[in-house]
Amino acid sequence: MAKHQFQTEVGQLLHLMTHSLYSNKEIFIRELVSNASDAIDKLNYLKLTDDKLKEQYADWSGEINISFDEADKSLTIIDNGIGMNEEDLIASIGTIAKSGTKSFVEALTGDAKKDSNLIGQFGVGFYSVFMVASKVDVISKKAGEETAYKWSSDGTGEFDLSPCTKESSGTVIYIKLKDEEAEEFASKARIENIIGKYSNHIAYPIFLNYSEEVEEELSEEDKKAGKEAKKTTEKRHEKINEATALWMQPKSKVKEEEYNDFYKSISHDSQDPLVTIHTKAEGVNEYTTLFYIPKTAPMDMYRADYQPGVKLYVKRVFITDDEKELLPTYLRFVRGIIDSEDLPLNVSREILQENRILANIKQSSVKKILSEIKKLSKDEEKYAEFIEQYNRPLKEGAYQDFTNKDKILELIRFKSTKAEAGKMTSLEAYKEAADSEQKAIFYIVGENEKVLRNSPLLEAYKKNDIEVLILDDKEIDEIVTPMYGAYKEWEFKDITACEAPKVEQSEEEKKEVEEKFEDITKKIKDILGESVSDVRVTNRLSESPSCVVKDAGDAQMAQMAQMMRAMGQEMPEAAPILEINPDHEIVTKLNGLSDEALVSDVSWVLLDQAKLSEGMDITDAVAFAQRLSRITAKAL
Repeated sequence: MAKHQFQTEVGQLLHLMTHSLYSNKEIFIRELVSNASDAIDKLNYLKLTDDKLKEQYADWSGEINISFDEADKSLTIIDNGIGMNEEDLIASIGTIAKSGTKSFVEALTGDAKKDSNLIGQFGVGFYSVFMVASKVDVISKKAGEETAYKWSSDGTGEFDLSPCTKESSGTVIYIKLKDEEAEEFASKARIENIIGKYSNHIAYPIFLNYSEEVEEELSEEDKKAGKEAKKTTEKRHEKINEATALWMQPKSKVKEEEYNDFYKSISHDSQDPLVTIHTKAEGVNEYTTLFYIPKTAPMDMYRADYQPGVKLYVKRVFITDDEKELLPTYLRFVRGIIDSEDLPLNVSREILQENRILANIKQSSVKKILSEIKKLSKDEEKYAEFIEQYNRPLKEGAYQDFTNKDKILELIRFKSTKAEAGKMTSLEAYKEAADSEQKAIFYIVGENEKVLRNSPLLEAYKKNDIEVLILDDKEIDEIVTPMYGAYKEWEFKDITACEAPKVEQSEEEKKEVEEKFEDITKKIKDILGESVSDVRVTNRLSESPSCVVKDAGDAQMAQMAQMMRAMGQEMPEAAPILEINPDHEIVTKLNGLSDEALVSDVSWVLLDQAKLSEGMDITDAVAFAQRLSRITAKAL
């Protein structure tokens, strides 16, 4: 028998399980039965597609058996699925391979009450058994292999693993219940209740095996004769679930509670879903889909190794649950089932990615999901919940999915200069509120909403009563927004890279101002050197002395730089254009000033001050402070 140490993350997770304040302990049965169903799904697929296993499993059919022993204070769950070998046991229940589990552990705070609430969001799988178990034995044999293995642990720092004997493939989980849990879970009524609640629509029969004392029925004569009825113990083997694929049932016959319970069984979530989408398509392609949008975004949604949430079936036969191409990546938060009547059972992953039938199902599914999200948007309260979780992936979608770009853009919500605090606006509402001659959607991108709302660049837009979208998720907004191009012929325009709105100034007046300040703009440009790409007077400012902008070419370079930095590569920032306000007292006094040292200090302060107003870093904070001190001293 070999002893193995649990991976650090597993140790943390198990400690939480054994010391959890989590009240809904019954979900361990849901989790183990769900795992058993997955194991049977996998063998069912191999039985039909693997030539080595076809003959061996010709008469095989999947089932799950549960038994309990009140005297032994134990519960046993058995499946005849694909089973696990030594490597699988270590990978599945000795280490954490799935990114979602790592995300869960990273989210732990050390506060038992707060952490126990995370359990439901994450779905703890096999490890949930340690909420009720003092010891667990897992005996498993992988289909097509000769050796079985036994895994044992009490849920502390280590587990034992050794070869053993088992006749058929599949997995036996023997759970020695804690004394305080035995009365509740080593119980026929309790197990039936839990299976009915969470696992009624598992597609394979779940049998409850138990012993029951039966009393002999006496005839009237025997009763009169005083004969005592004999008591015998009989073994029962009862099916306790419907064992029908829920998604194949007509929508009219499925209750909301049944949809919600099925969602919990496939997603391992403790909350009801926000949206349920059940579709049966007939015609050129025949298929059924059952999709759910979770209330809370999956923890691994922004990880490259996220676990996809959609399972593919062909004629009720499970094919795969880790194919990321079933839906586009921006809908990776969707959970559910696709069941095709037309795909071949032996479809490979390579064929899946190029298959015309699946491409049609994917295209139709995306349209249906987006349509249901649009319906949801009519309920402001629910849609606010949705946007809080999924606004960002929708932004990705408008960038990735050109076919559905306008539909997705309609669904995204934006902060704006005219939206009330805590409220967001849609592009449709933006257009309706705008002047009919505007024909553009103006926006500003940065990392801090407060800084953006106070940007000097907004002064001209406020003066002209033009709404500007506040995009404060710079990491994604700076990349995707320029790629949107236009929404219903209204072009997206970054106010840091486009001309200011119309002001009451003729071309002659503009030229006159430029000539008047020509010398000082040239002088400032010489002083600042490569720190700026240009210096010019502007009519976009009313209160601030200066601002920084970028030209269209620099805007594209900034976007490219952001993408490169996201990939871990350093890219230098493009030098901005410094614009100065010819009506501001600082600029008018600077023009014609003979004190060269003061001109230099003020020029640098104008640049650094403008950068700070946009939330940008300044090159030398110490030098900025020193210049400001010298200017202040002269002013006093």
